[in-house]
Amino acid sequence: MKVSLKSHGQDKTRIRKLVRAHTIKEVLLIWAGIGSATLGLKGFLLPNGFMDGGVTGISLLVSRLTGLDLSILIILINLPFIYIGSKQISRQFAVKTLCAVIGLSFLVHFVELPEITHDKLLISVFGGFFLGAGIGLAIRGGSVIDGTEVLAVFVSRKSSLTVGDFIAVFNVLLFASAALLIDLETAMYSMLTYLAASKTVDFLINGIEEYMGITIISPRAEEIKTAIIENLGMAVTVYKGEGGYGKSGRVEEDRKIIFAVVTRLEVQKLKVEVEKVDPKAFVIQHTINDTKGGMIKKRPLH
Repeated sequence: MKVSLKSHGQDKTRIRKLVRAHTIKEVLLIWAGIGSATLGLKGFLLPNGFMDGGVTGISLLVSRLTGLDLSILIILINLPFIYIGSKQISRQFAVKTLCAVIGLSFLVHFVELPEITHDKLLISVFGGFFLGAGIGLAIRGGSVIDGTEVLAVFVSRKSSLTVGDFIAVFNVLLFASAALLIDLETAMYSMLTYLAASKTVDFLINGIEEYMGITIISPRAEEIKTAIIENLGMAVTVYKGEGGYGKSGRVEEDRKIIFAVVTRLEVQKLKVEVEKVDPKAFVIQHTINDTKGGMIKKRPLH
C-alpha cells in the first residue's frame, strides 16, 4: 500500500512538471511567433503597402482603404474566429489565441522598425517568411494569430469543403478584391507573400495537413483511452493487436492499439494527455487530407 501511494505521488509530481514545462514551451513559442509576425509586418509589408492572405490580409486591406489603425483591426476581425475556436476546439485555445492576437496588436502599434529593403521581390518573400514563421510558431504553441484556419475547420465540419479548399477560395476572393480596390501589381506581390507564408507555416509544423491520424501503442492503453475521451472529449478507435520483436520473432501477448483523428490544432494537446499517462508510449502521427463521418466533424457549435 505504501509503495502504491508513493508511486501515485511520483506520478502526480511528474505530471505537474510535464504540464509546467509544456506551458512554458507554449508561452515561448507564442511570443516568438508574435515577434516574428511583427517583424514581417513592420519591417517589410506595412511600409510598402503589401498584403498577406487570411485574416491578416483582410486587416491590411481594410486598414489601407479606410486609414483605420491596423492594430485595432487585427483584434476586431479576429474576435469572431476566436469565438468559433472556443466552441470548436476549446476555451483554453481561445484564451491563448486572444492573448496572442492582443500581443501582436500591441507590438504592431508600439514597436517601430526600420524599413529593411525597398526591393519588391525581397519584401514579398521575406515578409511572407517572417509572417508565416510567426503563424507557424503560434500554432506550435497551441494558438493562432490568424483566425482563417479556425474558420476553415468549422466550415469543413458543416459542409463538403475541405480545410484546404476553403482557405484557397477565401484567399482567391481576397486577392481579387485587392486587385480591384488597389491595383493588380500589389495583388500579385501579395499572392507571392501569401505563398511564402503558407510554405513557411507548413515547414514549421512539420508538414502536417488539415487532419492528423494518431496511433498510440502502450501497455496502459485503457488509461490513455479514458484520458482522451474524458479530458479532451475526442473519439477514439481501439484495435486489438499482437506484438513481436527480435530475430526470433518472439510474440508478446495481445495488446490494444488506440487510433484517433484530430485537427492539427489539437495534436499537441492529445500528445500531452498520452505523455501524462505513459511517457514511453509509442505514438505515430501521419497526415490525412480530409475525413468524412465520425465524430470529428460533428462537434456542435453551442
